[in-house]
Amino acid sequence: MRLNSISPARGSKKEKKRVGRGSSSGWGKTSGRGQKGQKSRSGGGVRPGFEGGQLPLQKRLPTFGFRSRIGASTCEVRTSEINAIEPAVITIDVLKANRLIRRDMKRVRIMLSGEVNRAIQIADSNISVTAGAVSAIEAAGGSVEDKE
Repeated sequence: MRLNSISPARGSKKEKKRVGRGSSSGWGKTSGRGQKGQKSRSGGGVRPGFEGGQLPLQKRLPTFGFRSRIGASTCEVRTSEINAIEPAVITIDVLKANRLIRRDMKRVRIMLSGEVNRAIQIADSNISVTAGAVSAIEAAGGSVEDKE
């Protein structure tokens, strides 16, 4: 066997349809595009969802939901992530310095996920803590500052 004698199995590869190569080919003249019109032109066609100028379905249906601007500036932090950082007093600036949250975040919610095995003090009014996380932090000897 030589490299020049290797070929794919018969019938496994289909040849590309060559259109516009004479009337005897069966795909001559208009090349299967019909007569005139937008779809017969080069680059012709309509965008997805276009309904011939009628108001499209995606615009006829009602809108729903909204994007909360408070939610866009709030992020979640796990207790296991807080347990891994050095400082005992946790504020938003400490979380930003340790790269647990992005710099543009204004509020943080601490969720119970993982163990807390050292005393942590949450001292920031912009940090909210879930009930499970509060009990885990207090069980480890820490404290959570209450909001007014």
